[in-house]
Amino acid sequence: MNDSQFKAVVEYLKALQDTLCKSLEKIEKSNSFKQDAWHHDNGGGGRTRVMRGNLFESAGVNFSHVLGDELPGSATAKRPELTGAGFEASGVSLVIHPNNPYIPTSHANVRVFRTTGNENNKWWFGGGFDLTPYYPFDEDIVHWHKTAKAACDPFGNEVYTKYKTWCDEYFFLKHRQETRGVGGLFFDDLNEWGFDKSFAFIQAIGSAYIDAYLPIIKKRKDTPYLQKHKSFQKYRRGRYVEFNLVYDRGTLFGLQSGGRTESILMSLPPEVSFRYNYQPETGSEEARIYDYLRPRDWI
Repeated sequence: MNDSQFKAVVEYLKALQDTLCKSLEKIEKSNSFKQDAWHHDNGGGGRTRVMRGNLFESAGVNFSHVLGDELPGSATAKRPELTGAGFEASGVSLVIHPNNPYIPTSHANVRVFRTTGNENNKWWFGGGFDLTPYYPFDEDIVHWHKTAKAACDPFGNEVYTKYKTWCDEYFFLKHRQETRGVGGLFFDDLNEWGFDKSFAFIQAIGSAYIDAYLPIIKKRKDTPYLQKHKSFQKYRRGRYVEFNLVYDRGTLFGLQSGGRTESILMSLPPEVSFRYNYQPETGSEEARIYDYLRPRDWI
């Protein structure tokens, strides 16, 4: 990946952040994103945008473009041959925590990465999106996965199945023996298609996220709920915190590479609760989600 190609990706990612924010502001209506611009010590920086309103308890959309002299351990753990290399990385990541417990939490990310400072520089793309409901609706989950598959199909018949499976495996809390939610797509180390096709793919994923999520928001945003539903939402958000702090590679990379802590931890929910050995009542609304926290073919 040459300099002009990398620059084109960075410009696309900036525009994607703008597009995502406009789409979310349009449906929120009660508020708009507030931006914090920040700078990385080694060069580059980012734009963190956060919005809180009637619909979204917290909506965060980050753009970052950072450089470093040496890859952190989280990046070289599976690529020991890159130890000591410099890097340049850029991406857009977002996490939406709605107020209404009947609207799922959602996450999306697209990113580009390249090594610097040695003769055999490497580059790759990564990203995806996943859905975390608290009170699941099959039709919403089917829509989510059909939209993901439609985005993947132009790039190969096997792409959706491969990246859907990778998502199920990646967003898995081993200590709980459950998935974080109902999945979606996850991919990393994408470069075998060459630059043009790989770049087109992350653009398709960036566009598909809004197509997948907004219809679910519109359908569920006026669903009445009680305090017990809100309490269960806060309890289940604890699993989100556990994954992000224990397993998430993006969180580890950001913290180890000297990124802006407030931006990295923007993904955490504003309100969460932990209950010792909580078990929902058998047959209750709250017990239903546990039947969904394992890989399933939704199409």
